[in-house]
Amino acid sequence: MPALHDPLMIVTDLDGSLLDHHTYSWEAAEAWLARLKAADIPIVICSSKTAAEIEPLQRALDIVGAPFIAENGAIVKWQQQTPAAADRASGKNYAAICKTLRQLREQDGFKFTGFADVTEKEVADWTGLTPHDAALAKTREGSESLIWRDTSEQFTAFQQALAAQQLELVQGGRFWHVMDQGRGKGAALDWLLTHYPPPGSGRWITIGLGDGPNDAPMLDKVDYAVVIKGYSKIGVTLKRQQHVFYSAGFGPEGWSEGLTHYIT
Repeated sequence: MPALHDPLMIVTDLDGSLLDHHTYSWEAAEAWLARLKAADIPIVICSSKTAAEIEPLQRALDIVGAPFIAENGAIVKWQQQTPAAADRASGKNYAAICKTLRQLREQDGFKFTGFADVTEKEVADWTGLTPHDAALAKTREGSESLIWRDTSEQFTAFQQALAAQQLELVQGGRFWHVMDQGRGKGAALDWLLTHYPPPGSGRWITIGLGDGPNDAPMLDKVDYAVVIKGYSKIGVTLKRQQHVFYSAGFGPEGWSEGLTHYIT
């Protein structure tokens, strides 16, 4: 089992994991957050949230400067990122994705509602966020979040139409997310580990924590996975069999439970 003096990296989802699904509180994780920060262990947020949402959260959690993965892997950032590391191959930006979605809706009559279609108040009503935080959620760079309002047959056709445009759907805890193919949380973590080496030689020992289907690619990549008990009907299906811990608690309680299980 890993120890606090090892070159550990904690890779964590937010909503329903480090943050309570309903209240967005991380109070139950504070003791572990303090231990990790005292040991200089990077806490890498890996979330469907936008960079505009994650950066204030980093300040509140006192982890400013740590890398983060936003919009389900579409965006990877950290302080003092070198130009070479920042030059991640970019696909469609937010405006281009929304343009493609509008065209598909006009051509094929797909019924869905995206963040680009609604006001900050409507996003706040959907999510329970404050109007200010809902505005940050609408500040998107590389993906669109939407609610599907059509049939299952049309959903299959929608996936096929997106694939023809080199786009894919990723299921989160509340929304479907449209983004470039091959840029999910697992691919983003691979890229981060290549471009953000640990101090000295060697490699990071990674512990990943998540509760939703969109976390599975990340949880399959880390050395030790924590599947936090969640509210999604789909659940988390992993390819791996070893080093997987399933929490009994939800949200930050399950998050802390997983770290206690793994870290000696």
